[in-house]
Amino acid sequence: MTNDVIRLLGKKNLFIQGDDAVVYGALIADCRFFAGYPITPATEVAEGMALWMPRLGGVYVQMEDEIASIAAVIGASCTGVKSMTATSGPGFSLMQECIGYSCMAEIPCVIVNVQRGGPSTGQPTEAAQGDVMQAMWGTHGDHQIIALAPKSVQETLDLTIEAFNLSEDYRVPVILLLDAEIGHMREKVVLPEIINVKVDDRVPATIGPDKYRPYRTGFTRTSKVPEFAPFGSGYRTYVTGLTHDKRGFPVTTSAEVHEELVRRLVEKVQDDMDIIWYHEDSFLEDAEIIVVSYGTTARPAVSAVKMARKNGIKVGHIRLITIWPFHYEKMKEVLKNAHTVIVPEMNLGQMVHPIREAVGKNTKVISAPKIGGAIHTPYDILKFIEGDKN
Repeated sequence: MTNDVIRLLGKKNLFIQGDDAVVYGALIADCRFFAGYPITPATEVAEGMALWMPRLGGVYVQMEDEIASIAAVIGASCTGVKSMTATSGPGFSLMQECIGYSCMAEIPCVIVNVQRGGPSTGQPTEAAQGDVMQAMWGTHGDHQIIALAPKSVQETLDLTIEAFNLSEDYRVPVILLLDAEIGHMREKVVLPEIINVKVDDRVPATIGPDKYRPYRTGFTRTSKVPEFAPFGSGYRTYVTGLTHDKRGFPVTTSAEVHEELVRRLVEKVQDDMDIIWYHEDSFLEDAEIIVVSYGTTARPAVSAVKMARKNGIKVGHIRLITIWPFHYEKMKEVLKNAHTVIVPEMNLGQMVHPIREAVGKNTKVISAPKIGGAIHTPYDILKFIEGDKN
C-alpha cells in the first residue's frame, strides 16, 4: 500500500504546510482510519484525511466532539487498522481519559496535537508549546506514552511515519506535538523513496486461537509487548480499561496482578529508551553553556548558538526529538560538562523541570520562556546566553 500511496501523491518535491505533511506521512504509514473534530490550528489535517481516505479505501469520520473522536480511533484500531486523530489543546484535554484507556488496553493509535495558546480556549490561531507536560501526565495513573516534536515540515512528515511505527511496535498511543507555527508553515518537502520507507505493523498472533491469551507475552519472541489478534479474526479477545489478567478478564482487587500489569506497561517502553530516544546535538565538545530546545523553538536556538560561538562563547546545543519518554541518564551524561543549561520554550517553563532533575543541583538551569503566540528570535535566546556569560 505504501508504494501505491507514494505514486498517488505524484510529485516528488512538494511545497506544503505542516498539517498537510501529517496527512501525507499518515498515508505513507498505511493509516486507513481517521476520526476527528475540526479545531484550529489542526483543521487542515482533518480536511486532508477527508480528501484522501475515500481514495485509498479508508474511512474518514467527522465526530461530534474530541471524546468521540479518540474513542472511534481506539475502536478502529482494535480491528487491526492503523488509526489517527488530530486536535489542539482544548480537544487534547477532552481526550485524556481515552488516552489512558489506550495505554491500559494496549491499543495502538496516533494523536496529533497542533498546539496553540492556552489555557482553555486561549489563542486559537497562535503557536505555543504549552501541552508538553499534559502529553505525558494528562491522564491519570502510572503509564508510559511516546511523544515526538518535529522542527520542520519535512520532519513532520518523517515523524508522522515514525509515530505510527512506534505505536505499532509498542502498542501505545504516540503523540505528535506540533504547534501552530509548524502546522501552518509552508516548506519544501521531499517524499521518501519507496525503498527507504520503513513501515512497521503490530506483531500478529501466531499461536492458535485455543491457546491465545490477548495479554500474555513471550509466545514466539522475547518481548513485553503482547501479540495482537484483531477483532473479527477468529480469536477470542477481551478488552477493558480495568486491571486485567493475561486473558483480558478484570481482576481489580489483586495487588500482584495490578503491579505486574502496570510495570509491564511502563517497562515495555522504558526498556528500549536507547532505541526510542531521538535527539540531535552540536558543538558539545567544548561547551560550557548548553541550550536545550525542541520543536519550533529549535530553529532560532540553533541560530543563537552559532551567533554566540562567533562571539567566542563556548556554547552547544541539544535538540530533543523524543520528548517523552525523557532519558534522564543520557541527558545527565551529555550535560555533565556544562555549568549552565538554557531551555527556551513557548511556555513558562515545562521541559525545564525534568532537565533540572536530570542534571542535579550543581548545574544552573535557566528557563527562557516565550508566550503570547510569537516564537523566540535568535536574539531572544542570545540574550540569555550572553547574560549568563556576563
